[in-house]
Amino acid sequence: MKPVLVIMAAGMGSRYGGLKQIDTVDDENDKIIDFSVFDAKRAGFEKVIFIIKRENLDLFKEAVGDSVSKSIEVEYVFQELTDIPEGETVYPERTKPYGTAHAVRSARNVVSGPFAVINADDFYGKEAFQKIYDYLESVKDEHGKYCMVGYSLGNTLTLNGSVSRGICSVDNAGNLTDITERTKIIKTDDGAAYTENGTDYIPISETSVTSMNMWGFTADFLEEIDSAFTRFYKEELPHNVEKAECFLPFVVDEMIRSGKATVKVLTSSDRWFGVTYKEDKQYVKEQIAALKDSGVYPKKLF
Repeated sequence: MKPVLVIMAAGMGSRYGGLKQIDTVDDENDKIIDFSVFDAKRAGFEKVIFIIKRENLDLFKEAVGDSVSKSIEVEYVFQELTDIPEGETVYPERTKPYGTAHAVRSARNVVSGPFAVINADDFYGKEAFQKIYDYLESVKDEHGKYCMVGYSLGNTLTLNGSVSRGICSVDNAGNLTDITERTKIIKTDDGAAYTENGTDYIPISETSVTSMNMWGFTADFLEEIDSAFTRFYKEELPHNVEKAECFLPFVVDEMIRSGKATVKVLTSSDRWFGVTYKEDKQYVKEQIAALKDSGVYPKKLF
């Protein structure tokens, strides 16, 4: 079974201030998500699954789905607060999604083979999609053979504020051993730095391997993430009903520590970019224009 691409597009982008997944980044009305689908298609993917909010379906189809569906098979699944473990009750005071692990779990009934997972609002680059597709093709019948694409931290920073990044530790075999979430990393005159208390900044190497939530999994991962989310819902959520989230990297980290999986780190030399803040948009538009001018992408993607 050929690998499929799963795109998490249910978030609203609170820092950005709107549904940035459908915001255009060039004069041809292309969105960042369009570039991801385009790169995935030429890497070998033949199907994309969009995880969205049910109430955004018509808007999302009009802005993205209807155009890309002419080139690649499209399916939609919904991340919903009512999609909880059997026998559990819904907390009426909860209004925000349960996190990225819950988003991926939403696709458990439509994915039956190897799959890649990405964010809707991140530009990953051509190289990343080719590497992750080739890896998934090579391990598609195995269990617990996962991968991620890592970027150099310096290629993922913005000048317009702090960012959250998963800083990765990699062993001599090229496998992920640990991810440390740094929630406030800034670009400095000397490189980069992070803070844990909001005041004191600690330098961090710009060559640090960084996760941008581009993962590759075999089908068995969906059972694992369902179990992990069930534990989260029963054991963690009751302590912080309104805000607690179950994050995809935490589930992966737990599997690595328990010996259930290995995660090969595939590195990309491409520059990641995204619109974390509204001020990022002009830079992104300039980068997109340069890539089109140099022939990496056609003038109009779809």
